[in-house]
Amino acid sequence: MKQVSSIADIRSEVAELKSQGKTIAFVPTMGALHAGHLSLIRLAKEKADEVVVSIYVNPVQFGPNEDFDSYPRQMEEDLRACKDEGVSVVFTPDDNIMYGAGKRYFSINIDELNEHMDGGSRPGFFEGIVLVVNKLFNIIEPDIAIFGQKDIQQFQILSRMVEEFNHDIELVAAPIARANDGLALSSRNAYLSDEERKIAPGLYRALQYVEKQIRDGVDEPGLLLKHQQDELEAKGFKNDYLNVFSMDDMQPVIKLKPGSTYILAGAAYLGKTRLIDNIILDL
Repeated sequence: MKQVSSIADIRSEVAELKSQGKTIAFVPTMGALHAGHLSLIRLAKEKADEVVVSIYVNPVQFGPNEDFDSYPRQMEEDLRACKDEGVSVVFTPDDNIMYGAGKRYFSINIDELNEHMDGGSRPGFFEGIVLVVNKLFNIIEPDIAIFGQKDIQQFQILSRMVEEFNHDIELVAAPIARANDGLALSSRNAYLSDEERKIAPGLYRALQYVEKQIRDGVDEPGLLLKHQQDELEAKGFKNDYLNVFSMDDMQPVIKLKPGSTYILAGAAYLGKTRLIDNIILDL
């Protein structure tokens, strides 16, 4: 496995692999790799000949009061995990390499797709993600890129970006990796206290309960969702959102229609830790 930090070097490594007729799967990460990330890498190995992983904590997707400075960083452990999983190249740029030292004159705006869910709660979040992923796609030019379903709004926005910016890249959404008690794996789970960790799976259980009611015939789940929010609050969660959203435009949906696909998604805080989760409702 090779670790490179410059754009010239990662392009050279990828070009060498492609000259051998190899296909490239790319897994972008912010490091602090856990079993969920490793599941993305394993899926990438199934989809392509070689796997490239990036490790970069992207500052422009963090708000002014978010956890950029305290975000977990463990480069040595991450590189060891990548090597153990058979990754070919790890790209580890710094801010100067990704964004340059001077003034930036261009930015990316997103319409509609980021009005709700995480985009509604974190202004500028998805603009920062689209900017860095667009850069990484231009630098690495993979055949396939692997993302996790846990960040379903991100996946849908990036899928639209790929279409509108004409990237010749196939995006693949990997299933959510979960702990034995159902908690969606996340680097930020490290922030949970022991007591909060015991409570944390409650968000997924709330989503499962709503899913069951919908599949049993509830087509206007508003009151049901409100009841689950109240239950979560009583258990110690501070709700951000819990709702059903359109798969196409990420807008809240009041009445569900058979034959359609929706996203049942929630976000809530336990202490200082923000948890997100979702279930795809293919009706």
